[in-house]
Amino acid sequence: MLKQLSGMDSLFLYTENHRAPLEVGCLQIYDPSTSPTGEVRFKEILATFQERLDRVGLFRQKLVEVPFSLDYPYWTEDRDFDLEYHVRHISLPKPGDWEQLMAQVARLQARQLDHSRPLWIAHVIEGLGNIPGVPKAAFAVFMKFHHAAIDGATGQEVQAAMHDQEPIQVDASSYRPSIGPGDDSRPNTWNLLARTPVNTALRSTKLGLGLVFALPGAVRMALGRKRKPKTRVPATILNPARVSPNRSVDGRFFDLENFRAIRATCSGATVNDVALTVVGGALRYYLEARESLPDVSLVAGCPIHVGSSMDAAQGKPNLLSIMTPALHTDVRDPVERLRAIRDDTLGAKATTAALGKTTLTRIPMNLPAPVARNLYPLLVTLGVQSGTLLFNTLISNVAIERSPLYFAGAKLVKVMGTAPPFDQWGAFHTVFSYGGEMSIAFTACRDTLPDPGFYAECIEASFDDLKHAALGKPAARKKAKRTTKAAVRKLPAKSVKAPPAEAAS
Repeated sequence: MLKQLSGMDSLFLYTENHRAPLEVGCLQIYDPSTSPTGEVRFKEILATFQERLDRVGLFRQKLVEVPFSLDYPYWTEDRDFDLEYHVRHISLPKPGDWEQLMAQVARLQARQLDHSRPLWIAHVIEGLGNIPGVPKAAFAVFMKFHHAAIDGATGQEVQAAMHDQEPIQVDASSYRPSIGPGDDSRPNTWNLLARTPVNTALRSTKLGLGLVFALPGAVRMALGRKRKPKTRVPATILNPARVSPNRSVDGRFFDLENFRAIRATCSGATVNDVALTVVGGALRYYLEARESLPDVSLVAGCPIHVGSSMDAAQGKPNLLSIMTPALHTDVRDPVERLRAIRDDTLGAKATTAALGKTTLTRIPMNLPAPVARNLYPLLVTLGVQSGTLLFNTLISNVAIERSPLYFAGAKLVKVMGTAPPFDQWGAFHTVFSYGGEMSIAFTACRDTLPDPGFYAECIEASFDDLKHAALGKPAARKKAKRTTKAAVRKLPAKSVKAPPAEAAS
């Protein structure tokens, strides 16, 4: 059965390029000792994938383009689906430490998916023998998807399909290398073309109605902006006009209860506000160390899913909007920064409510395909050439599950995300929460951020600064600030030289 991509999904295909494929990933680390046998073999992992392929449609769906891009592409079942192409096995060399794992994930994130196959891949990574807080026998699974196929809501659907609530014994004896062709026939080109006039007419009608519905909210938003000073988005070293195809990845893990405790000290704040405050502080430390901190605040772009969980369950397309709060990197005190970010996010939510939650999605959802195919790349080019910045970095927040999850009997112990940097936005932050832990990670253009270990230390220092300032005793707060500043000054800020090209092939 054919399923057409929406205008929003197609946007991710039309705007990407070979230097900046729009692909998102998730690194998950498992403890195999919870398995009934005390270990997990690769064949058992293959058998687990095979048994759950039909639970989520995207696993076996590949793209079919309409000739001349007269209409948006379709998903169709891959009749030549090969599971062992999509699930691969690699191992880190000894000693198998965190830095090696991050370098491997960066290389995998940089490799573009093959658009002639289903747009996902999973790498099972062994050899994690020297990572603090991780069992020596642990293995990781790095799964990557094209953003046209997945968003936060469908990502949670994938997590639910792949995991169990308790460790189970996997029977790998029934595993076969290929599950064979499905029931769907190959799409007929004339059939695709025949659908195009009707699809274009319906989409144009929806576009017109969307513009009419958007008008009152746009007027209210414009009147509200007249009362507020316009926010200037500064250009920084993290905002290159052109990103390279090379990536740097790293992140840190924190106790989620600390985030909740910090949130409770600031009325109206959310856990996400606390995460934004940590990122704002990290960027401040990093740019100070590189003598590139602007006088005005950096601005974040925060994608938000505006569809319902019911939409995701019914297989409806991505519905994304974005809010752009300031990160208040110009504010030294972390508690004051948290309050300012809380005020900004509350204002952004009020603006979204005034405009209508799904209003901003109506235009990209319903533009005629030939217009969208040419307009989106043109807008990107014009934005780069004019130097117009909408925000400095993207920050995405995903909650997975509070209770423990198991894959092939192995307990999931750590999760962090990767996401695509793009021209002008050289770093993308991901905030993942699972169980009692929260990760703050980043994926960046390696030429823009060549020292990921240093920036990860800045994230940790920023969190410590905020924790001590918000939760520490009053007498200890000044001491905590002095300690954190001294710690950041000791970090190897001069290590901003790009590593050799071979390191990220």
